[in-house]
Amino acid sequence: MNQGSKFSLDLFRLDGQVAVVTGSGSGLGNVFARALGVAGATVVSADINLFAAEETAEEIRRMGGQATSVAVDVSDPESVKAMSEITLNAYDRLDILVNNAGIASPADRIHDMSVDDWDRVNAVNTRGVFLCTNAVLPQMMTQKSGSIINISSVAGLGGVSNDLSAVAANYSVSKGAVATLTKQIAVEYGKDGIRCNAIAPGWHLGTQLGREALPLSETDMNAMIAKLHELTPMNRTGDPEELAGLLVYLASDAASFMTGQVIAHDGGWTAW
Repeated sequence: MNQGSKFSLDLFRLDGQVAVVTGSGSGLGNVFARALGVAGATVVSADINLFAAEETAEEIRRMGGQATSVAVDVSDPESVKAMSEITLNAYDRLDILVNNAGIASPADRIHDMSVDDWDRVNAVNTRGVFLCTNAVLPQMMTQKSGSIINISSVAGLGGVSNDLSAVAANYSVSKGAVATLTKQIAVEYGKDGIRCNAIAPGWHLGTQLGREALPLSETDMNAMIAKLHELTPMNRTGDPEELAGLLVYLASDAASFMTGQVIAHDGGWTAW
């Protein structure tokens, strides 16, 4: 965006841009991929489950957008490298990366947590963001442009009581690392025309991650949701679709001077 340009809704358009969304086969990733497609981007739907990734790509195509799918294990350097190469071979550019892929584990307290659970969550949630970012930066540096959007969490901005049976220390730590990595990327690559921001969602239920992290009975789940409502100023949890506008904004030229920010999207959870 040129300084002094007049505001236009066209600033939110992503026509001609190529976007990679990891973990796009379900949950927030599916929402993000579809939103970018509606805004005009060509979407590379990437997920460890290729069938799910292709289902998302097909949704975008049915809406009149352009999308392809690719299998990726974000914790595996060779898999991530292949994803990047497939994208560049197909489109010869890469403008937007959404580091969305993430997992959780049962909400064990730290003294009860296994090393395997600690390592597994951090391998995807932290290492995966590093590997994907590492893979796309050379192309973005060549282009002198790019927007990287990391998905952190309000759980990464402060401790979460185990009484909620929501998330554990490994998840919170991994998302805190993502928030800090976001700022580091912004500082290191701003001069290369690359922006990096993070979204820190609050409690947006109905995602695959939620089902993994919350293996609760219906009674316990209802009690936990009621507690989340009580602790959220807006007195409700979020709908994943409510994140779409923020994601498109951060990807677009409308956010041309925004970088290094971690934006909580949480109904006021962090405002107490």
